[in-house]
Amino acid sequence: MFQLRVYRWDDANAHPALSKEHCALVMGDVRQKRAVPVRVHSECLTSEVFGSLKCDCREQFERAQAEIARRGAGVLLYLRQEGRGIGLANKIRAYALQALGADTIEANELLHLPVDARTYDVAAAMLREIGVESIELLTNNPEKSDSLTRLGIEVERRLPVLVAANPFSAAYLEVKRRRMQHDLPSAPSAATPERPAATDSDTPEPRSGRVASY
Repeated sequence: MFQLRVYRWDDANAHPALSKEHCALVMGDVRQKRAVPVRVHSECLTSEVFGSLKCDCREQFERAQAEIARRGAGVLLYLRQEGRGIGLANKIRAYALQALGADTIEANELLHLPVDARTYDVAAAMLREIGVESIELLTNNPEKSDSLTRLGIEVERRLPVLVAANPFSAAYLEVKRRRMQHDLPSAPSAATPERPAATDSDTPEPRSGRVASY
């Protein structure tokens, strides 16, 4: 059983994304505990609600939650930072550019947006309020670990959450591995372009109620 806590970041000067309500799923007694397994997860409406196969966000969320449950204690923070902080509308604009051949980094640059606009001030504040002493961070992203460390959170170690690529996410995940230093398995072919939206003729049969492509 997880306890759901809801937080609001009260800072008039904060990034607009941080003014939303953020959530923490807390399992077990973690106050004043060390090496608490923690996932700091950013919202992904397209994957987590609509079932897009273009990224691995939903699978990472579920695997991190399952790992915390397996250990019997831990924290999963859910931050409202859609599209790595650029917002849903800009994320969809970036997807449209990716369908034309840009990779995920190039699409943001073409829109004059940062590659990753996320900040973790609210995550650090939530962890301090929850009362953990130190954490084991469930993430593939070394920058996330570095950011929390700079904000005063003791990260004892970083544990990757590896998800196998599918035909629609392989090139996107390869860009994150190759250009953003995420811990991800290599794609079968680094030359595979990011796939545009599938047509009726090349859409595989949906499985378990999920949409087959974005």
